[in-house]
Amino acid sequence: MSELVSRESGIPGLLFLDLPVREDARGWFKENWQRAKMTALGLPDFGPVQHNIAFNAAAGTTRGMHAEPWDKLVSLAAGRIFGVWVDLRPGPGFGTVATREMGPEGAVFVPRGVANGYQALEEGTLYSYLVNEHWSAEALALYTYVNLADPSLAIDWPIPLAEAEISDADRAHPALADVTPMAPRATVILGGSGQLGRELVALLPDAVAPDRTRLDLTSAESVAAYDWSQVGTIINAAAFTEVDGAETQEGAKACWSVNVNAVARLVDQARRHRIRFVQVSSDYVFDGTAPVHDEYEAASPLSTYGASKAASDALVATLPEHLIVRTTWLVGTGRSFVATMAALADRGASPRVVDDQFGRLSFADDLAAAIVHLLSGGAGSGVYNVTNAGPTRSWADIARRVFELSGRDPGDVQSITSEEWAEGRVVADRPRNSALSLDRLEATGFRPRDADERLVDLLTGRQ
Repeated sequence: MSELVSRESGIPGLLFLDLPVREDARGWFKENWQRAKMTALGLPDFGPVQHNIAFNAAAGTTRGMHAEPWDKLVSLAAGRIFGVWVDLRPGPGFGTVATREMGPEGAVFVPRGVANGYQALEEGTLYSYLVNEHWSAEALALYTYVNLADPSLAIDWPIPLAEAEISDADRAHPALADVTPMAPRATVILGGSGQLGRELVALLPDAVAPDRTRLDLTSAESVAAYDWSQVGTIINAAAFTEVDGAETQEGAKACWSVNVNAVARLVDQARRHRIRFVQVSSDYVFDGTAPVHDEYEAASPLSTYGASKAASDALVATLPEHLIVRTTWLVGTGRSFVATMAALADRGASPRVVDDQFGRLSFADDLAAAIVHLLSGGAGSGVYNVTNAGPTRSWADIARRVFELSGRDPGDVQSITSEEWAEGRVVADRPRNSALSLDRLEATGFRPRDADERLVDLLTGRQ
């Protein structure tokens, strides 16, 4: 009996397995798919949902080459094959070929976009494969094919194809030179019209950013009807952000509908289709008693909005592949605290601004760049704090800096307390300290730019 072994094949993600086969006088037994052992060897936890078996009556039966829009684990229940795999994904590996002869002692993990074909070398060969999407007639439109006889592939079939049993459909597949690579699973950006969403769309031009007519997050029917089967990543930049409005009864309902109920529906789809999920979170999940908040601090929200973000973070954290990107004090194109202060400075106003809430600005384009970095760099699942760098400031400090850069006397900004600002109004309690530790983000190789430098660039037109 051999040990369970996983080996590289020469095609990224295509893994050859050697399976232990236990034999005695009665025959043999093997563990064809053993999740714990195989994922420990580097196989993805690919979540199979369908098991197929192809019976090959005659030696020489040859099938392929098909690249399906899902992953699969190939093995044999009887007989032997000469297996062939061709990378049909875009990139420098396009057209790479890997081959392997194997019997029941072998298995191959085939990632989405890698074409699969084989030739039966014995009569009665039983070819078995697990897949992680249900087959449907509609899915056929997503297949990519290549001709198994294409001389450019230089496949040395053990039994000449002229003597093989091949279907007319398989003989008619296109040559490699005529194949359009299979597109990767899509990235969906939710909240694509917002300040952060627009920056993400700019950095990820191939992503899909459905508007509300195509995907209404507050409608269970709309979320269920959306085709998630070919989505690889969801970036959720959509949220109810009217922090004070959420303190009313109707506002609380609207806040919870978008920030929690909608996220629960999305998490369900992400789990079902093995989608990586990026959730944009907030410093409002904290009570602000700590001077700096790291990624491991327990949530302690002070407001309805903060509670809704903490609840959605907890939902997303249940997924195997997730990033919770926690940020503060967003500045982008359009409405923001900085834009408001700059407008007041231009009008000659002297605003009263709270001086007992501290944090850092987060510029939307830098936040978007950090998210793309975390996704492309293979960051492990979990929480990552993302703001711009530099010392923490109060809102009043930032307002004075905006006035200074706008040619106004910083002393024209008056300091008030949070209690004075809230007097006579229904407002949410806010964390007094919103500074987030950036150590975990910087350990991935991303160093955020200094917030004051970005503020200077913004207000002097150098962005």
